[in-house]
Amino acid sequence: MERREGIRLILSSPTSPLPMSTTGKMRAVVYDKPFSVSVQEVDKPKILHPDDIIVKVTTSCICGSDLHMYEGRTAAQAGIVFGHENMGIVDEIGTAITLLKKGDRVVIPFNVACGRCLNCETGKSAFCTLVNPGFVYVAMGPYPGGQAEYVRVPFGDFNALILPPGTEHEEDFALLADIFPTGWHGVELSGFRPGESIVVFGAGPVGLMAAYSAVLRGASEVYVVDRVAERLTKAKEIGCTPIDFSASDPVEQIMKLRGGKEVDRGVDAVGYQATTGDGKTEQPNAVIEALIKVVRPTGGLGIPGLYVPTDPGAPDAASSKGYMSFPFGKFFEKGLTMGTGQCNVKSYNRYLRDLIISGRAKPNFVVSHNVSLEEAADAYTKFDKRIDGYTKVLLHP
Repeated sequence: MERREGIRLILSSPTSPLPMSTTGKMRAVVYDKPFSVSVQEVDKPKILHPDDIIVKVTTSCICGSDLHMYEGRTAAQAGIVFGHENMGIVDEIGTAITLLKKGDRVVIPFNVACGRCLNCETGKSAFCTLVNPGFVYVAMGPYPGGQAEYVRVPFGDFNALILPPGTEHEEDFALLADIFPTGWHGVELSGFRPGESIVVFGAGPVGLMAAYSAVLRGASEVYVVDRVAERLTKAKEIGCTPIDFSASDPVEQIMKLRGGKEVDRGVDAVGYQATTGDGKTEQPNAVIEALIKVVRPTGGLGIPGLYVPTDPGAPDAASSKGYMSFPFGKFFEKGLTMGTGQCNVKSYNRYLRDLIISGRAKPNFVVSHNVSLEEAADAYTKFDKRIDGYTKVLLHP
């Protein structure tokens, strides 16, 4: 049996998971080859350093960034465990852990960091110089992911954010691992101030979180550009103006709505897999070009959308090596600013957690499906193809 609430699917009788492993093995979502993952038994993680913790995963999310690896567009090798958006219960602690205890409910940043280097000390934990910058789980980092029964978290005291005990706000808190802070970060990168107008390109989970963050932060107008009807409907439900770029040039649509005026700020929540209006033809510079056109002189661009150094699936030789052309002359002429880079989750997640606890923020409106770990392969297929309203999928071991 199931009931639908908008694009949200709630399973009242989910598939019963297999019994949890007790033999030093665990179930995990393993990458097989492009467009193929499977649930397999793998070694359960162990404490390898006094600063480590082992978390028994209660929720792990499938992210749009996982699709880059799922589609074979990164350095993902067969056998790795997916999952960089993880939360759960502390199950083991290393001997150097002082702030956490077994049984604590925690959420983990997707870009765990040491907490001790210059960048960490100055709030730039996404660029930790001890741990690989950016994603540290799976193919873009050295650690196995958390779409599994357990996950090892290095530098546990620094990285694990303690949550209220119990199960309340599980969906909301899970989004603190990545997309809620990343959406907030995109708005921050743009230089946004309360009362300004802003456009967000991309109404996937991060784009919707950026739009929602702008609403929470007091934007006068928020425009959201996408071509997927369900996503645009969700943007409208949170008070934004939806712009369907498959209908016509989104810049022209926005300018017409604003009487020829540009917006103050813009966010690129799409990244290097941007497409033209047909939704199929990749044009990596499409969003940045549009932002340069639609943002007012001396306005700002925030780029949390993922741009990778290399991409074997890119449409041309230059973009496959991480090169991209855009109208820098116009960018210079308008005196625009641009902020880029992955989200420093630790700079935001504590405050966003408290907004959730207070009832001021309910980011779980982006969640479309809750499924068991055994259903991961099917969920990946449907999410990749945008079938049955799959937008943000939460996995539960």
